[in-house]
Amino acid sequence: MLSQKQAIRKNILMLREQLPLDARTDYSAAIGARIVQLDAYRQAGTILGYMNFGTEVASELWIGQILAEGKRLVLPKVNHHTNRLDLYYVEDFENQLAPGLWGIREPVAGHCERLRELDEIEFALLPGVAFARDGARLGYGKGFYDKLLAQMTHRHVLAAAAFSLQIVERLPQETTDIKVECIITEQEIIECPKPG
Repeated sequence: MLSQKQAIRKNILMLREQLPLDARTDYSAAIGARIVQLDAYRQAGTILGYMNFGTEVASELWIGQILAEGKRLVLPKVNHHTNRLDLYYVEDFENQLAPGLWGIREPVAGHCERLRELDEIEFALLPGVAFARDGARLGYGKGFYDKLLAQMTHRHVLAAAAFSLQIVERLPQETTDIKVECIITEQEIIECPKPG
């Protein structure tokens, strides 16, 4: 199963790398516009986002809008001692973020309030490498988000932002893998089947 995941990961990352910068920018803008129109997003007060890196969907385009709309933005920081994600409220990108693991901008612990209750998150937008229409998500292989989501006693809306080239027919899943409820691409919003 691992080698199958690695093969999918390698292929999708290669395709994403080949996407021209102007197309990535246009697609990211279209995805951001779709996200902020979602009822689940509009009704949420506290939103878990992420700072993109490399050729990911450019999250800055819609993350700024979260704050502009008066919502609370939560961003992850890798905790190297626990090998898990710690979450922090962020209000000021210039003063509260700094490059962390892999150069991804992360909250600076001393400059941000830490989120204590995961259940405060009402809408979570997750990054990933590949997604299937059933909500299966393939990350970068470290399991950070699966570990984080497993700690939530009550999960609100889990969504993912992806370019349409990241949608695959099927993804191998393990029992620890957590599915998303919707995937937002530049072409469509994919409503995934509810578990159970």
